[in-house]
Amino acid sequence: MKNWYIILIFILAVSCSSDDDNMNEIDESLEMEMNEDEVKGDFVSGAHETTGVASLNEAKTILKFTDFKTDNGPLLEVYLSTDKDATEYVSLGVLKGIEGDFQYDIPEGTDLMKFNYVLIWCVDFSVSFGHAILE
Repeated sequence: MKNWYIILIFILAVSCSSDDDNMNEIDESLEMEMNEDEVKGDFVSGAHETTGVASLNEAKTILKFTDFKTDNGPLLEVYLSTDKDATEYVSLGVLKGIEGDFQYDIPEGTDLMKFNYVLIWCVDFSVSFGHAILE
């Protein structure tokens, strides 16, 4: 029983004597990890296999694709939409590539609570290759 008290006192002494600079670095690191990509969603396949992660930067002005992959199509665009069917959408432009990491500027004033679906939309055939829901 005596050994437990000694161990407890040692742990408390060590933890109380930590370096403040080191603690600040840890706090900043944790804060960055918590804020980074808080709003994101995994791609789900639609008409074609589509994988990767869609995320917003902290300012919610840039949509990022990470480890993205889909099939090639005749004309693929990136939409922010209200649903999987592109009933109401904002086009972010032509898909920059079928594999890799990409970024798209989000138009100022876009309501991301309303337009929370990211679609890879085939314009010629009006079909979604895949989608992610930003949450």
